[in-house]
Amino acid sequence: MTSRRSILSGLLAAAAAIAASEGLSALLNLRESPILAVGQSVIKLTPGPIAEAIIGVVGHADKPLAVTSVVVAILLLGALAGAWWTWHRLRAYALVVGLVALASAAVLGRPHGGGGGVLASVAAGAVVVGVLHLLHRDEAHLTVDESRRTFLRTSAVIAVAAIIVGSAGEVLASRHRRRQALERVRSALTLPSRRVAVPTGADLAVDGQGSWLTSNRDFYRIDTALSPPLVDPEDWTLRIHGMVDKELTLTYQDLIDRGLEHEWITICCVSNPVGGDLIGNTIWGGVPIKGILDEVGIRPGADALLSTSDDGWTCGTPLAALTDGRNALLALTMNGEPLPIAHGFPVRQVVPGLYGYVSATKWVVDWEVTRFADFEAYWTQRGWGEQGPVKTESRIDVPGNGDTIDAGTTAIAGVAWAQHVGIDGVEVRIDDGEWQRATLGTVPNVDTWVQWRLDWTATPGDHSIEARATNTKGEPQTDERAGVLPDGATGYPGINVKVT
Repeated sequence: MTSRRSILSGLLAAAAAIAASEGLSALLNLRESPILAVGQSVIKLTPGPIAEAIIGVVGHADKPLAVTSVVVAILLLGALAGAWWTWHRLRAYALVVGLVALASAAVLGRPHGGGGGVLASVAAGAVVVGVLHLLHRDEAHLTVDESRRTFLRTSAVIAVAAIIVGSAGEVLASRHRRRQALERVRSALTLPSRRVAVPTGADLAVDGQGSWLTSNRDFYRIDTALSPPLVDPEDWTLRIHGMVDKELTLTYQDLIDRGLEHEWITICCVSNPVGGDLIGNTIWGGVPIKGILDEVGIRPGADALLSTSDDGWTCGTPLAALTDGRNALLALTMNGEPLPIAHGFPVRQVVPGLYGYVSATKWVVDWEVTRFADFEAYWTQRGWGEQGPVKTESRIDVPGNGDTIDAGTTAIAGVAWAQHVGIDGVEVRIDDGEWQRATLGTVPNVDTWVQWRLDWTATPGDHSIEARATNTKGEPQTDERAGVLPDGATGYPGINVKVT
């Protein structure tokens, strides 16, 4: 068999293996297929700077990219196995066995992994070997034309079978069914929640500027879950243990019975670059975390809360930020409705004043009261700072960078934030001139962002525009440019426009 056909046979074998693995995962009702388990392992093993660089380039496409990368890698390794099959059969076998072992290890390393995922991995390896045997059978006893025709016919049958199995797996996918069922459960929930009108004067309604209230659909999502955990409220519990006077386990109904408080809170991601959009503002409904911690009793010496997600992700939060009276919540609702699945349903943490990587655990199921000296959470293991307080920042939304605008009076507008400290003022500078104070919108508390605007008489030509914010402690936003590692980007946001 020619090298081209050998490579094609390996690609086809790998594609068939992927289809078989996904189909078997669906039949076995697995929470994660081996493909997803491998993808999660790749994410876990990716060094922090590389992960940050990827997020900076692809943004919200990081999860599809991770899955696609795993699939492409499997196809390429399948092509290598096909190329080795005729002349280096033992190498091909060793490669397949190695891939099965790696996939099985990835499955067993996941919080809900087990024998079913290992079986799907082994089945995938068996399919690779079976397809390669099938495509190479009797090739020594056939003429070139007969061999080509046989190869093409067999390849077509295998390709059709892979498509059918893969499609059936998608149709039958247990995860798809569970998600639909969970969405029905979520929609049927009657929670003591409400939609609250945007405070008068908070949204300056500048043409082209985003809303002061971020809709659930538009709210940013950055996490490590390739596919969000599907947790039924009936099954959800939160275990609280560690350096406490008494351990406690809460159910979803327990939280509802405690009553929900509703608070406007802006949260943002440490990966947000200067002028970026990985930030959102909405009203959250939940139970104050401080009251729960007061109930269990914190022992002397504890300074951290290690929270764990249903998918195993961990987060370390300073206890001081959870017990100082700020509106830190175990949130059940977002903008007047139960949390969307992608944003942590049934329960997540929301803590104003801290970046999400040290506070905003989604799908939270475990709290350990402990000390920072005794653990490293997911992102701190990868080079991020330990405590992650939000910096005073601002952003220019209007005009857009590179826009061409008409001469005359125009609005420069944006948002600024310093959660749990508050914004005292925003200034704008045009062409390195004097700083001019902008008008601020009203805000209900110090935990939200604030909109600002400055009316500018624009003159023809090219212009640069910068902004800076000052918080209520009198501390100005720094002009020192720094990247997001290790604890958030800094620098003035700036744009360039052309006036005609």
